[in-house]
This record gives sequence, structure tokens and C-alpha cells, in this order.
Amino acid sequence: SRAFVPPIANQDARGCFVYRTLDDVFAIEAYAKKVKTGVVIGGGLLGLEAARALKELGLQTTVVEFAPRLMPMQIDAAGGRLLRSRIESLGVKVITDANSSGVVVDDQRRVRGLAFADGTQLDTELVLFSAGIRPRDELARESGLAIGARGGIVIDDHCRTNDTNIYAIGECALWQNKIFGLVGPGYTMARTAAGQIFGELLKFEGADMSTKLKLMGVDVASFGDAFCTTEGARGIHIVDEVREVYKRIVLSADGKKLLGGMLVGDASDYDFLSALARDGSALPDALDSLLVPPSEGAARPKLAMSESTVLCSCNNVTKGAVCAAIRDGVTEMPALKKCTKAGTGCGGCVQLVTNVLKAELLAMGQAVSNALCEHFDHTRQELFHLVKVGGIKTFNELILKHGKGLGCEICKPTVASILASTWNEHILEPKHAPLQDSNDYFLANIQKDGTYSVVPRVPGGEITPDGLIAIGMVGKKYGLYTKITGGQRIDLFGARAEQLPDIWSELIAAGFESGHAYGKSLRTVKSCVGSTWCRYGVQDSVGLAVRVELRYRGLRSPHKLKGGVSGCTRECAEAQGKDFGIIATEKGYNLYVCGNGGMKPQHALLLAGDLDEPTLIAMLDRFLMFYIRTADRLQRTSTWLNQLEGGLDYLKQVVVADSLGIGAELEADMQKLVDTYLCEWKVAVEDPEKRRRFRHFVNSDKADDNVVFVAERGQIRPARQDERRLLRVVT
Repeated sequence: SRAFVPPIANQDARGCFVYRTLDDVFAIEAYAKKVKTGVVIGGGLLGLEAARALKELGLQTTVVEFAPRLMPMQIDAAGGRLLRSRIESLGVKVITDANSSGVVVDDQRRVRGLAFADGTQLDTELVLFSAGIRPRDELARESGLAIGARGGIVIDDHCRTNDTNIYAIGECALWQNKIFGLVGPGYTMARTAAGQIFGELLKFEGADMSTKLKLMGVDVASFGDAFCTTEGARGIHIVDEVREVYKRIVLSADGKKLLGGMLVGDASDYDFLSALARDGSALPDALDSLLVPPSEGAARPKLAMSESTVLCSCNNVTKGAVCAAIRDGVTEMPALKKCTKAGTGCGGCVQLVTNVLKAELLAMGQAVSNALCEHFDHTRQELFHLVKVGGIKTFNELILKHGKGLGCEICKPTVASILASTWNEHILEPKHAPLQDSNDYFLANIQKDGTYSVVPRVPGGEITPDGLIAIGMVGKKYGLYTKITGGQRIDLFGARAEQLPDIWSELIAAGFESGHAYGKSLRTVKSCVGSTWCRYGVQDSVGLAVRVELRYRGLRSPHKLKGGVSGCTRECAEAQGKDFGIIATEKGYNLYVCGNGGMKPQHALLLAGDLDEPTLIAMLDRFLMFYIRTADRLQRTSTWLNQLEGGLDYLKQVVVADSLGIGAELEADMQKLVDTYLCEWKVAVEDPEKRRRFRHFVNSDKADDNVVFVAERGQIRPARQDERRLLRVVT
């Protein structure tokens, strides 16, 4: 297919582009350097991707859509409103119900605006057309094949044109007056045509038009009969305006079958729901459980899928085909993907196929391995137990006693984290340093240009004027980019590896310590000003946040940890979006756990209420240590709770009621870590051998001359590739 350009005035002016090929992309990128504003005509899938491209090129971007909402072919009015809100919050202006009449140009035919049929005009210097596609049917027209009224090579159910010796597939093919613009239908057509050529009477009967993608960071998915077009169909939908999530499912007239649906803001259930829609399996009585768990901490009911359920729509692989391969002896995902092709298209079905693999192996009476990697036949939880009970303090000792081989990029950092969580030895000791990920190895997050970030700890977000001045002086001296984070800290970017020890020496002298922004450990404990300043505050949230952050600083865990303390129920510290959150009450504090922001937000759940501070700390000690002991590698607390047998009720029994009788042990383990805490950067800068690790070259003290910055908004940023080439020419 080719990009469709609406027949409007001056559509070929200088500054007008389509978004289809690599050449288009390069041309847009080059022109965008000369202008500041851009408009995308078309608010569909490709249009929103184009808008993101213009936004990332630094242009003030507007999306113009003829329909009343964005993505009109995939989502309804309610979903469109939420998507629009999310897109606009990212700084992209959206105009819908807009009929473009022409491009406004200057005397050199350069774009200066976009005119609308109602007489209004939008100023812009670049226009990008993304209003759909048209089939490339030129060769078929020249050859005398049948062409549809609006283009496209007419095919029958066997993908044959009106000349039975010629087949057409993909975006140029017109089947029952429909053009399919997705890869999945193209694969299905290809299988049909190939079958016909080899004598197998296959029929093309349409294709699954389900889509799942992330548009400008927003999850959007649509599957099956998303618009409730089936006779008698009924719908259920939920709108969460706080999390900006919209979910809708369409059911058969009797409520027994799932026909389709749409998801905006959270598409985590797409694989599960789209498979049910393709399968037509009977649904549970509690239909709302398909959209939300039936109660806090509870899991969605498990539904059986038939053998005919399509797990991989890209390659039309059914559950039956996957199970047949497993019964024939395929027991691992790589081999399963190779022989069935499941998961080799877009990759969105891999987790679903993995779940089917494990379930089928269990049904066959085979043990399902949850081993960490090929070097250890143990889970992370089992390795933690072996390290603690066996008093093992090095990776070499652990792999000698309980593993095999030399280790890999999975088990080495995992064991490094376990050792740190158990014994709290410095991670750059010679026996531990080779195990670390690159960020831990340099005690800093590596950035896109090879430089590193410097993030001092600012407990509770509380910092003195002298502290602010000290950070400012360091940033100024070393020419670093500075930014205030969402976690109430100050980041400094652009430090070269060899500069890190000198920078940290100055920060430590000013009273700062490592903020552990590089580690799978506690990052921050965010706070509001609480009763100290706020007229609504009922407790000293800043003081508690400082005490909590200083208690758990440096705590190594399966994944990063974030906390928050709010001084009242107005929740200004957003504690319910953290791994642990504390909200002040008139009687003490409520403790919430297992919340999560980021890609898949989840509210934290109430673990215990109206706690005094000593009890609160004891509950936190138990919760964090229980998580560290039992979570999988790189598993956030929210995911850990969702997969914990018994959910929140079980967690309450273990942590609050001490049903396992390990409460005192968990508290004691935490106290050992608290008592043995040392600032990792302080230890590193005071040890000459550890300082030597930060040289860019092993055999030289020279700096990295590949680092190139340019000025922007009064600070530095990494140079783009085109800027780097230009700077080299100038040099």
C-alpha cells in the first residue's frame, strides 16, 4: 500500500510529508530541524505514532482528526475521550471533528498553516499526512485484473484474482470489499494462497483484526466485535478516571460468550480476553471479574480454553497445536516457538503460550522447572534459603555447592543481590564486583551517551539551603545537567566514569550519601510537609519519612523499592502508589503495601491500620524481609502480591498475625542490615583500589573523548547523531 494524501489545496507544498517509508522518516527529520511546529492529519494508529515522532523531534505538535474521536476504527467515544486526555497530558494538542480544506503557504510555497472548511486556520510549519492507506494496484490495473471501486485487487475466498492463475495477498488485496492493513491477515492470506498452489483447498474467511500497541506511552487494544455490532450483543464497561483506564467487553445476548472488547490505559488483560473471544468458551457468572478482580487481593477465576483457541493470531497457532507439540516432547519455550511459530510474530502471546506450556506439562505429570537459569536448578527463593542457612558468602561457594558451570548474566546479579540482602558486604569487594550489573558496578546509572547520573540521598525530600548550594556547586563545577525528580531528589547527569569518585568525594564532604538510584534497592520515601506546616496534617510526615528512609537505605531487594508518607488522608505524597505507603490518622498510621506506579499502575492495599510508630516499623520490617525472601528475580511488590497464593489475606496472616512464627526472625534480620549499613560511595572513594575501577581506560587516566554535549535551555544534553557528525566536521 501507499500513504493516502487527501485531495486538498497545496498538499505538495514544501514542508508536507507522508509517514510511510524510511526515506519519508529521514526527510521529516531533516526538515524538522528548521521549524518549531508540526501538524499530523489523521488520528489513527499511524497518526498518533507520527505525532510522537514529531514531539520527540522537539516540535510543538497538533493532531487533526476528521472523526469525532481519536482512533475511530478501534475505540468508542468513551475510550476516545480518555485517550485524548492521556495524549494531551503529554503535550500534544488534539483537534477532532476537523475537515481540512487546504495547506496555507507563503510566496515560496513553504507551509505556514492548515486551513479548515469552517474558515478557521491553524498556524504550522510542517504538515504530516497520516490519513490512511491506499492499495498499490498499478500492476494489476495494467494487467487488466479486476479492481475495486476505491482500489484494491479483487480476490475470492481462495485469494485468487479474476485470472485464476494469479493470486493477491496483503494490503493490495480486496476481499469482500475490505482491505486489511495488519500483518496478521497478510499471513493468513499467504497460508491460503500457498495451500491453493499446493493443492490444499484452503479458504480465506476474514482475519482477526485485534490490535495491541502502545501509543505515545498509552496502552490501547481492541479485539473481536469491539463495537457491539452482533445482533443482541450487550456490553460491560468500566471507567477509572483516576488511573485513566477504560475497559469494555462485548457479550453475546445470553451473556455466555465473550465477543470482543477494547482496552485503553491498561491492556495487561489483552492476551487473556482476546483468546477467550476467539475461543467462545463459557464465561463465569461474575462477569465483572473479567475486567476487575472480584475483591482486593483475589485472583481472577481461571477459565479453560478449548483446543481450537488461537493463542498466536499472527501465525494462527491454536492451543491444540501447541499442546500437540508439547505431547510430542517439546518442553521448552525456544523449541516450542521454533516448531509451532507461536510467539515469533509480534511476541504479544509469549506469556500466554508459556502458561499453556507449564499447565500442559503439569497435566502430563511432568515436573515444571522454575529454575533461575541453566546454572542453578533452584528458584531465587530457594537460593536465598541456601545462602542464609548455609552461611554462604560468595558466588563461587554457592555455585560449587549447589550449581554448575561458571554462571551467567541472570544468576550472577541475582546472587549478588541475595548476598547483599543477607550479609550486607560492600558490593565492590573483589569477590562481589564481577557479579554486578553495569549500574551497580559503577554505583551510578549509565545514560544513553555513556555518561552516568549522580543522585545523592535526600531523605524525605528534606534538604537544607547549604545542601542545595553544595549540590549546585558540584553541578556547576563539573558541568552537569540538573533536574528535580518525582521522588523529591536532585539528579545530576553527564558525569564521566572517571569523574564519579571526585564528584562523590565533594558530595560526601558536604554531608550527602549514596541515593542508590542505580540499585535494586530502596530509592526514596516521598513525603508531604505534614503537621509541621500543613493545616490539614495530623502527624509529622516529614520526620517519619526521614526516619523510615534512613532505616531502609541501601536495602537490597529483588526489585527497586519506593515509599511514601502522607500527613493526612488528602494523600499529597501519593503513598498508595508506592511499594509501601504510610498515611497518618488521628490514632497513628495506616500501612499500605504493594502499590506501583509506572507502566502498570496498581493501588497499594491496606495491611494494617492505626499503628503507633514502633508497631509500624515492626510491620514494615516483616513485610520487606518477607518480600526479599520470597519474591522472584526482578519482581515488583505488586506483581509478587498478585501471584502470592492467598493474596492479601495470606500476607496479613504472615506479617500482622505472625501465622508462620517468623515475625521476630524477620525483624532481627532487618535490624542486622540496619546496623551494618555503610554508604557504598563513601567506602568506594576511600579505598584506592575501588577508586581505580572508575577509570575509563584500564591502562590510562585519559577521559572518554567520545562524550559530546550541546547546550539546551541553559544546560547540557547528549548530542544527537546528526549533531555529533556536524561537530566532528567543525572540529
